[in-house]
Amino acid sequence: MFYREAGQFKTNYASDQAMFPIVQDRIFVVLIVLAAYIVPPAFLGNYWFNAVLLPFLIFSMAALGLNLLVGYCGQLSLGTGGFMAVGAYASYKFTTSFPDLGMLFVFLLSGFTAAAVGVVFGLPSLRIKGFYLAVATLAAQFFLQWLFNKVPWFYNYNSNGTIESPPRTLFGSIMEPGGTLEALSILNPLVTSPRATPSTKYLFALTLVIVFALIAKNLVRGRIGRAWMAIRDMDIAAELIGIRPMQTKLLAFAISSFYCGLAGAMLLNLYLNSAETLAFGINISFEVLFMVILGGLASIMGSFLGTAFIVLTPIFLTNALPELGLPLDTAAKKHIELMLFGGLMIFFLIVEPHGFARLWQITKEKLRLWPFPH
Repeated sequence: MFYREAGQFKTNYASDQAMFPIVQDRIFVVLIVLAAYIVPPAFLGNYWFNAVLLPFLIFSMAALGLNLLVGYCGQLSLGTGGFMAVGAYASYKFTTSFPDLGMLFVFLLSGFTAAAVGVVFGLPSLRIKGFYLAVATLAAQFFLQWLFNKVPWFYNYNSNGTIESPPRTLFGSIMEPGGTLEALSILNPLVTSPRATPSTKYLFALTLVIVFALIAKNLVRGRIGRAWMAIRDMDIAAELIGIRPMQTKLLAFAISSFYCGLAGAMLLNLYLNSAETLAFGINISFEVLFMVILGGLASIMGSFLGTAFIVLTPIFLTNALPELGLPLDTAAKKHIELMLFGGLMIFFLIVEPHGFARLWQITKEKLRLWPFPH
């Protein structure tokens, strides 16, 4: 009853094709964004930022990138962890080689570096597809992980082989967290420093995710997105109507790898602060792929819903078992968590194979007709 577009007339093509054509959708999104900026810094502690919100935002960025490639362009990839490693190691090299370079530029340059690498490993998509392309991208995952582990230049010849996030500036001045401008945390230049507060890192990550989610939404609604979906549905027919498969597929790999590289830079500088190549292993690639599949292919909203399920469900299960009074040790709780998590994944795939985005769409359709039966 409160979610009906009756009376919301469209008088031009632009309003009809708007990102949120229904007023209720626009109000809902604005309220969610305002709550994300205001509520966590004001009411939540460091545990929420470090264990829940920051991993959610970082992997949402990676899921967005993979969904552009797999969901919209139909090019299966298992090399997400490798491209995230490219972004992380690139950010480390940029911060150590150019000490005066602002952190925002470091993040963007890391994304562009991952995009260039993604184009190179996307070349096999011009000849192969499906399972064979997945194997090719899986080889990219193993090769990149081996490269960063065996070539000391990438970690500046450190004896322990790790990369670290040094204190850096965002807009050119140094300020310790907790100062007078801490309320304007997004302007805090030490957002990637270990000395920065978790809420500061969260707000910076939130801003990056919102900006690039809007960019992704506009990409898939425009000419580029229509070309991707034409290639996904039938590449031969797409070529017959004038779409160039080579440029379209490589552009999808480049943009997807940019998002994944940006997520890798965020993972190192906003969450881990120091990492080895094991932090970007094959498990990361499969987790991000599960996020996209469970959330819903070819859905920006689905990327966030799938990420929330993958990130939050293990935390919920871990905290729920002690509340139920189960006297289990850490290893047993971990095994039960994995079994329950896997069972829930199978259940949701059976109930709705199109992901949580389809469930969200069905809910909206029922709200439009409520209280009448559907």
